[in-house]
Amino acid sequence: MAGESDHVRDVRVVLVTAPNREVAERIARELVGRRLAACVNVLDGVTSIYRWQGAVEEAREVLLVAKTTAARYADFERALHELHPYDVPECVALAPSAVAPKYLGWLVGETN
Repeated sequence: MAGESDHVRDVRVVLVTAPNREVAERIARELVGRRLAACVNVLDGVTSIYRWQGAVEEAREVLLVAKTTAARYADFERALHELHPYDVPECVALAPSAVAPKYLGWLVGETN
């Protein structure tokens, strides 16, 4: 089905970290509420080791795994910068090579 394969190319899985669960859930609810993401998983207990302003830092964070579409991504990123407390929030969008057809239909429907 050609339409389905077109939609697979449009899916984005976006990784975002947040400083704590309260902030992560607030961001997730806003993104889903605004239809910028169909679903956001909130995963506690992430340890991030990163370079910031010339020093190696370590922080406990919460990882958000958001599912959206390429068409909604620019609005997703703008909203993330509006909602997020970090100066430079992580926002890494991945394009999956395959998505289960029923999930794909649901994801596209929920972000329209």
